[in-house]
Amino acid sequence: MQISLEGRSAIITGGSRGMGRAMALRFAESCADVAIVSRSQAALDETKAAVEAVAKGRVMAVSCDVTDAAAIADMFGTVNGELGKVDILVNNAGSSARAPFEEITDEVWQADLDIKLFAAIRTCRLAMPGMKERRWGRILNIATVGAKAPGAGGAPTAVSRAAGMALTKVLSAEGAPYNVLVNALCTGKIITDQVTRRHKKLKPEMSETDYIALEGKELPLGRLGDAEEYANMACFLASDAASYITGSAVNIDGGLSPVL
Repeated sequence: MQISLEGRSAIITGGSRGMGRAMALRFAESCADVAIVSRSQAALDETKAAVEAVAKGRVMAVSCDVTDAAAIADMFGTVNGELGKVDILVNNAGSSARAPFEEITDEVWQADLDIKLFAAIRTCRLAMPGMKERRWGRILNIATVGAKAPGAGGAPTAVSRAAGMALTKVLSAEGAPYNVLVNALCTGKIITDQVTRRHKKLKPEMSETDYIALEGKELPLGRLGDAEEYANMACFLASDAASYITGSAVNIDGGLSPVL
């Protein structure tokens, strides 16, 4: 299926690396104007150059700490002013954080909620009025399969992402009369820089290729997913091709999740 996002403008938080970078590339290839948002200017600059190499529209890179409400407002105003509108919002910021429950401090809980839940609340609050006025919008909230089926040691991420799924459902109902569609992507094991960091921490004696193969053996599909495969689903949900899908939480996990 050929997906076109021509005439659409997208913000992707956490857009400089991993799945965010892959989504930015896929959206840009599909003719969208794309604004990538991240804290690291160096990573933003490198990814912006890569996205511009395949882009058919405009590309922006905006440094922003999405745990800061004022910074989010400034970022949104900058992007909205430059691109003219925001049609697509992808709330992707945040990496995995997990520990035994009794070891998690209030500070760790707050930091996780700030980057994964409150950042999405604030960006959605800014994006939805314009989407509703134009009667077209797409919001994708990135979650994890652990949000649906949390296990021991899965906090704080499983909890903050589960709250993000509830936010998704609420917004989908409020946005539906205005053709603002809101969905979540529940992430399984995808090859990103997080896998690289986990490899260095857990199995430094093993090659990264062998580590990735080992990690994938336990999955029903027998391998980890590629960020590009993830981006394909995001691009579909952000397009007119997905015009009857809202309030859904789609597993992208190679069959890992025990629940639908």
